[in-house]
Amino acid sequence: MTTSSHRAATGRDVVTDSGIEIKPVYRRDDAPLGAAPDPGEYPYTRGIHPAMYRKRRWTMRQYAGFSSAEESNQRYRLLLARGAKGLSVAFDLPTQLGMDSDDLRAFGEVGRVGVAISTLDDMRTLFQGIDQSAITTSMTINAPASLLLLMYQIVAEEHGSDPAKLGGTIQNDILKEYAARGTYIFPPRPSMRLVTDTFAYCAEHLPSWNTISVSGYHMREAGASAAQEIAFTLANAIAYADAAVDAGLMVDEFLPRMSFFFAAHSNLFEEAAKFRAARRLWATIVKERFGATNPKAMMLRFHTQTGGVTLTAQQPLNNVVRVAYQALSAVLGGTQSLHTNGFDEALAIPTEEAATLALRTQQILAEETGVAATADPLAGSYFVEALTDALEAQARSWIDRIDEQGGAVAAIEHGFVQNAIAENAYRRELARSSGEEVVVGVNAYVEEGEVDVPLQKIDQQAVDRQIARVRAYKGAQDRAAVDAALVRVGETARGTDNLLPVMKEALVAGATLGQIANRLRDVFGEYRPA
Repeated sequence: MTTSSHRAATGRDVVTDSGIEIKPVYRRDDAPLGAAPDPGEYPYTRGIHPAMYRKRRWTMRQYAGFSSAEESNQRYRLLLARGAKGLSVAFDLPTQLGMDSDDLRAFGEVGRVGVAISTLDDMRTLFQGIDQSAITTSMTINAPASLLLLMYQIVAEEHGSDPAKLGGTIQNDILKEYAARGTYIFPPRPSMRLVTDTFAYCAEHLPSWNTISVSGYHMREAGASAAQEIAFTLANAIAYADAAVDAGLMVDEFLPRMSFFFAAHSNLFEEAAKFRAARRLWATIVKERFGATNPKAMMLRFHTQTGGVTLTAQQPLNNVVRVAYQALSAVLGGTQSLHTNGFDEALAIPTEEAATLALRTQQILAEETGVAATADPLAGSYFVEALTDALEAQARSWIDRIDEQGGAVAAIEHGFVQNAIAENAYRRELARSSGEEVVVGVNAYVEEGEVDVPLQKIDQQAVDRQIARVRAYKGAQDRAAVDAALVRVGETARGTDNLLPVMKEALVAGATLGQIANRLRDVFGEYRPA
């Protein structure tokens, strides 16, 4: 199968990674347009707002976190000073797995791929000097998402912020962890309970917070096609919505606080069409399957990150160009917020210079190219409209197959989703290995030698200080208060009451992330894939 990145000059068929054959020329008959609804009108194919970026730019939200809360805080303040409009927090693997920095299982991973947050003091340091009420914050955290959100809320309240006005997003999408990423703690069913408990808690205490960001990004990075990315993401969203309805929540109330997270890879037009198709398909599902009447419940609001897996260690400066075009596809597709990767991310965490250039890429796109001047500038293109229809049709077919499995949770438990992703990833790797799919600088236009670029180094002394701080924090705990709070967490986990209020009490009493997660492990167990 020839991919769309294969040189068109060969005269061979060109097929996207979703298996859609691209014609040499598109004409009116390929995409009967009719009277497509305007942007801001159901089914929102052309965007969720009438004027889109003419009225408000997308949020430029740069993802960052490394070593320690102090160093990450410095990077956040730098990005805000240079024009970022929101923060996106990357957590290290121990934090993502509900482990404290001093846990023996965390050795060698503390602060490596994100910031280490084990205690309330860590969260206080992370946002020192930053007005949480004046920004929106996205936190890429899943299994312990509710705990990190509670820490964020507590620190904001200490600074005098009204929690009802706090804006931001927790990823909180545990299903894709089983399907593609692997940072799960508990089995799927109790994990789904934590998700819906978070929905209910936020509806009462944090009504402006996006309680979940259903993520196709990680499934795409693992090898899913563009059509699979749409389908598997929306199938997971259906599962969360079903679980919330079963928990007594109303779709018109919780769905407006559900957001999405997609990848932007390098096939410019397929990616732009993917976002349009996802928006239309979700609006249809919410209206027809769930009977929603609130227009905001039907609007697919999404964050986009450029494709980390597309970045190359060879000729890393080429990644500047890749990131710019991928960002363009996200804007042409109507994203609500965007992260642009640093060109050096195939080699290390981005340096300050690389992170700044990534932000400047968004600013140039917004201010100099004219793409923000009109809503859905690709609308009416025979090619893009045909691609939009084809991607929607393929995504519907995949969702039907998942429904036949019994829904997303069952499909993941059966390995259906994982196998589909793995098969597509294998096919793509064969295409790249054979040269059928061209990757500039890797299997074509290769140069001898390596480009020397400065790399960000993890400060081991900062990591050591973090571990020492966590040990000192535990040494200063009021053990009686902490133990009593943890007992209440365990009792609540065995029952049916919402877990977040008692977990918040435990944090205020001085319990750590790992101590609370371990108490939940005692009740729920740990997930081990078959």
